[in-house]
Amino acid sequence: MINIEKRTLSNGLRVVVHVDKSTPLAAVNLLYNVGSKNEQADKTGFAHLFEHLMFGGSKNIPSYDTPLQMVGGDNNAWTSCDITNYYLTLPAANLETGFWLESDRMLELDFSEKSLEVQRKVVIEEFKQRYLNQPYGDIPLLLSPLAYKVHPYQWPTIGKDISHIENATLDDVKSFFYSHYAPNNAVLCVSGNVKPDKVFQLAEKWFGDIPYRELDAKEIPLEPKQLEERQLEVERKVPADMIYKVFHIGQRTDDDFYTVDLLSDVLSNGPSARMNQSLVKEQQLFSEVNAYISGDHHPGLFTVTGRLLPGTTMEKAEEAIQVELDKISSDMVSDYELQKVKNKIESSLVFSEISFLNKAMNLASFELLSQAEDINDEVNKYRAVTAQGLLDCAQKTFRPTNSSTLYYRSSQ
Repeated sequence: MINIEKRTLSNGLRVVVHVDKSTPLAAVNLLYNVGSKNEQADKTGFAHLFEHLMFGGSKNIPSYDTPLQMVGGDNNAWTSCDITNYYLTLPAANLETGFWLESDRMLELDFSEKSLEVQRKVVIEEFKQRYLNQPYGDIPLLLSPLAYKVHPYQWPTIGKDISHIENATLDDVKSFFYSHYAPNNAVLCVSGNVKPDKVFQLAEKWFGDIPYRELDAKEIPLEPKQLEERQLEVERKVPADMIYKVFHIGQRTDDDFYTVDLLSDVLSNGPSARMNQSLVKEQQLFSEVNAYISGDHHPGLFTVTGRLLPGTTMEKAEEAIQVELDKISSDMVSDYELQKVKNKIESSLVFSEISFLNKAMNLASFELLSQAEDINDEVNKYRAVTAQGLLDCAQKTFRPTNSSTLYYRSSQ
């Protein structure tokens, strides 16, 4: 059981505290409820751009890293289609430095043409390096718009097109900041060797005066139910053919999230999982196969993917994957197989709680979705999944009309 204490400031900032006396350190995790799904179709990549801009200096602090490093701290951040997460770790005795730094970034960034130009170049270079000039790098740029036609999940976090970042103006950037980066759109979680009352006092001192902001009221369009099978075939200079099949599933807060998560584990979590045993070891059609879910805040995707071995045709590869999906959609998994994946996920959840930083991130995520206390129910929700539930979920998910397939062929 993870101990949790919470307060909400008058400006809407939610503050979550977890005391962990096993470490002399503390983690400060600031989670903003903004990701690529909050962008406009002609101005994408902004949430990711902000991940970089937030390290380019704030209103009163020209350098973020230097003062943090001087007190023995470290930091990083990441962006997804749903959220932007900033975190730092430092000696618990120096906790206030973290509050000082994060509050100034929330208050106002150092908005200047110079700062924007520096970070713009970094992001453009990252776009080129990771998505355009790397083998298989453009798969997210191809797969997302194949699966989504209306919802902004149709572009990856990096953005839809490199020109959107190239053409971003200072006014665009300021507008995005003030309509998303706000105390009433964030969760602050502190985990480590701290005293809750002290944390709440520091939160009020450093964040309490930051004004509540009017958030972007734009409604995110729902993706209509997919009614036809979709396919896309491309050829690239890559070492081996790959196949991607994606199926629409529900969102992270749906009751069957835990069922669909275990369904992916039965198929491919570990060398003894079904697809690894059959398609990699026995039939030797693939060098690797994977099945995983996105776990997005809005309805997401179940992905099945494989890298073909030389001599395996794309037709044979797809047929073999389909056999496994048909099998799990027609026959119940055994009690042994179900218990095995339950044990595996339970142990991974327990191990993840060893890290005070992981706990800070996870508590912030749960608080954003609903309430931080839900973290203590996770294991029981996985335990409650039944073999019948897996069968029903597979039948509902693995329908041809619910699928989008990318045939990624090697031209070498």
